[in-house]
Amino acid sequence: MIAGRLLAPDAGWIRRADVIVVGSGVAGVTVALNARRLMPDRRILLVTKSMLDDGSTRWAQGGVAAALGPEDSPEQHLADTLTAGAGLCDAAAVRALVTEGPDAVRRLIALGARFDAEPGGPLALTREGGHLRSRIAHAGGDATGAEISRALLFALEQASAVPGGGLDVIEHAMSLDLLLTQDGRAAGLTLHVIGEGQQDGVGAVYAPAVVLATGGIGQVYSATTNPQVSTGDGVALALRAGAGVADLEFVQFHPTVLWLGPDARGRQPLISEAVRGEGAFLVDEAGNRFMTGRHPLADLAPRDVVAKAIMNVMIKAGTDHVYLDGRHLGAATWQHRFPTILTTLRAHGIDPVSQPIPVVPAAHYASGGVKTDLRGRTSITGLYACGETACTGVHGANRLASNSLLEGLVFAERIAADLASNFPAPAEPAADRRKPRLLDQAAMTEIAQLMTERAGVVRSGTGLTMAAEELKKIGDQPAGTPGVLAWEATNLHLAAAALVAAAAARRETRGSHWREDYPDSSAAWLGHLTVTLGLDDLTVSYEPDQVAEQKGQR
Repeated sequence: MIAGRLLAPDAGWIRRADVIVVGSGVAGVTVALNARRLMPDRRILLVTKSMLDDGSTRWAQGGVAAALGPEDSPEQHLADTLTAGAGLCDAAAVRALVTEGPDAVRRLIALGARFDAEPGGPLALTREGGHLRSRIAHAGGDATGAEISRALLFALEQASAVPGGGLDVIEHAMSLDLLLTQDGRAAGLTLHVIGEGQQDGVGAVYAPAVVLATGGIGQVYSATTNPQVSTGDGVALALRAGAGVADLEFVQFHPTVLWLGPDARGRQPLISEAVRGEGAFLVDEAGNRFMTGRHPLADLAPRDVVAKAIMNVMIKAGTDHVYLDGRHLGAATWQHRFPTILTTLRAHGIDPVSQPIPVVPAAHYASGGVKTDLRGRTSITGLYACGETACTGVHGANRLASNSLLEGLVFAERIAADLASNFPAPAEPAADRRKPRLLDQAAMTEIAQLMTERAGVVRSGTGLTMAAEELKKIGDQPAGTPGVLAWEATNLHLAAAALVAAAAARRETRGSHWREDYPDSSAAWLGHLTVTLGLDDLTVSYEPDQVAEQKGQR
């Protein structure tokens, strides 16, 4: 059984706002700040499940991609993005990203973000996998996300500190379900709050505009680079409300995550692609480089290419990891360029200056998510999505390295602009008739192990069928007790079921979706799969790519 809504106590309090922003990463905070600037008379409420800086943004190491260098251009950035997306990028969305991206980064710098610069003054730009130009702006060597988060949260603190300024923030507030009007428009959220005095526990916030910026679904797998809060809350909430999620089968597995042993679970330390951008390379157990000859960019090939190559080497050799060799970079490069990674590695007993780093692919980024248009609008009036929660069409079948922070900036600004010019009509919630359901929190471990084994880097029709059957059994288990962990488990279950349904339907290998039983890509699959939730089950629909059809590729 799939939950129509989360089983939770009735709302014990009610609050009103004009816009609710869910999430405090780069996307959510950028929406909130721009909404306040463009609509000073509106009441903006930002809620986040944990602390403000507990999301994925602060963990981003490599940087933010934008055509900022004199030898670069938006057209070149567009070409690299389309190539990485393996035929499924929305060209209009990518063009918006690459043309508006440079100024979005400059506005971030004006806000106070401090990026690394060359001695003469210009930004220090580097390369990552899939980029034919040096266009990755970074901060603190390998602490770009932390610096962007610092700058945005400082600006948020200043804005929310203004008495009567119209911008409020609530931490430790888990969003449960979307409130809907009688005619199916967004009308607010139910949420569970800890530490707000009279507004503790389950309550409701009424608002005609809701923006989901809740991050990804990484915790659906046993090994991931995502933080603990990435439990697919936004995707699950949107599905239960009737919105569609698209391209969910395209989960990007980062090729180089620190291997911590066969029993490692949860968030694993990421070894940034920028390390390979500076010259490190992958080797097998015998010390042989294996990316040379597999792709023109060798170790800097797109992430899906590198991840699959690593899996092939591991399968052939019967090993559970390979190595990233950066010894030749020298101590100075490691200390100056990658101080955070160096500290992490040494904490785990590895000195990259003198020994190769054991690495393995792990779940990193969801290229798909809640389906939106170019202004962040979903199929539900008043409901928006941005950042990793959304599927804008920018990433296609495989996200280009360091495009995620840029997407969060650009499409967050677009959402705020759309709200300012097309604010939804006032909305009052109707009675919720959806069937409540809740899994026990213990299901989280079971789901993660199942998904890693059956729907990970390498997939097959048999494995995906088994995964769907096991997920159904998990859904039919006795209900759990309402609480954050049980709500997260229920969200993960729905996100996992939607992912498996899409992955089983796409009978080809494309981008980050690798089917052993369908090893080649097919022109018949140049389109997008959208998953929706009906009364009791998920439905998968296929929409051919119109541009591909016009070119006669189907």
